[in-house]
Amino acid sequence: MHRLIEKGLMFGNLIRVDSPVLIDRYNRALKSLTGKATTLDAFHIDISGYSPEIGDELGDDLYLNHAGVNRQFILLTTDQKTAPLLNAKFSNSRGVLRQFITENEPQLFALTARDAVAGELVNTVYDAEDPVRLFDIRRVRIEADTTSGTVATAKRLGQMIDQFKQEDDAWFDDVLIGKMIGLSKETGDVTRNPVKLKEMAFDQDNFWTSHFGGLYVFRGVEHPAAIAREDKAALGKLPIQYLMDFGDRAAIAKFLDLNDLVEPITDARGIDVAAILHQKMDFVVAEVAATMGEDLTGATRRTLRNMGRRYAKLLPLEWQGLAALARWAEEDGPWPRITSEHPAYFYSLRARNHADADLVNMLLSELAPLDIRQLFICHKEAFYRAYATWPDAKKAYVAEFLANEYQVDKAGTRAALFGHEAPMEEPQLAVPPPVPDMIDRVGPWGAVKRR
Repeated sequence: MHRLIEKGLMFGNLIRVDSPVLIDRYNRALKSLTGKATTLDAFHIDISGYSPEIGDELGDDLYLNHAGVNRQFILLTTDQKTAPLLNAKFSNSRGVLRQFITENEPQLFALTARDAVAGELVNTVYDAEDPVRLFDIRRVRIEADTTSGTVATAKRLGQMIDQFKQEDDAWFDDVLIGKMIGLSKETGDVTRNPVKLKEMAFDQDNFWTSHFGGLYVFRGVEHPAAIAREDKAALGKLPIQYLMDFGDRAAIAKFLDLNDLVEPITDARGIDVAAILHQKMDFVVAEVAATMGEDLTGATRRTLRNMGRRYAKLLPLEWQGLAALARWAEEDGPWPRITSEHPAYFYSLRARNHADADLVNMLLSELAPLDIRQLFICHKEAFYRAYATWPDAKKAYVAEFLANEYQVDKAGTRAALFGHEAPMEEPQLAVPPPVPDMIDRVGPWGAVKRR
């Protein structure tokens, strides 16, 4: 994996932590969550505060994600919102964390200026030893506070302020006033610097999980189904209408169509269809050439075209189907009949514009694994797993291609391949944000009338 790391294609955009102050804060949070601590004097963290270096040190890549279903997090800075999520076990986790940080950014900025914020994505499932347990995950709440309990202390102060305002003789309650003054020394001026974090919960209707070899669950669609990467028989009976695996190509295609989740790239507006098809064809040629022992160093489109001619008889049906679509798109050739059983079928689709577009593109990337660019963009875990099995020549070609063709314009490439007029949606809140209470609106001492 050293090529990917050197080119910023793996462990990219992590936040470096090398300040003794921040390391001390991290250790306080880590100890409060797990009872563990690190002795490293520098490391990198992702959006959840997970560090691959600390994972190696502790011999536990799930030290912040017990059993893969209880994601905990440590925030040292709001800059973590742009970092990736490593070792993701659920597809929604990064979106949930990012939205939590974004919605509470002013408060988190103030809190992390003095302490680390530790928290957890809370659900009612503590292990996933049985596939059925995954279907018990319906909603995820976020609980968070500083290691010194600033948020909880501010909440108690708010309750005391309510009591002070509601009780007629509170002005004479020296004990209550003394407690409020004492707590205000810990929280600071909560009227000017609020420390109240929004109570946030997210429905988990449609998601991917890495458990049991990889499983896509779609409950929030008209025709619910689960799609397993491996043999569905091993999962037993699940509480969902339909269960499929990757061998059920026709059933998966029908599911995607019935729920209006995909569209042919040939129907997409505002994109260069022929260019996308030719690039996919190049990836297929690279796979064949690498298998035949060809050196792909510095391979260009012309190089791959020549290799395609050389190994024309070895090119698989994926290439043949894409070539037929390309002829239709740029040469006014006959429309090719490519059914769901054809190996090129899922290469010809992309997600429609809906809230679960990222999840659907993730599924399509696994169903069209020779498209290495889509696999890297949509499903990092599957890409790294596949990369480890490739010949060295293909590893070098893919790393070079992604560094030169994708890294230089990530947003433009994503827009060209998957973009729509409307942006993708973040995970949806299960309940609306709470209405600001009286303290938020007028301060702890009530409205002050002008003379």
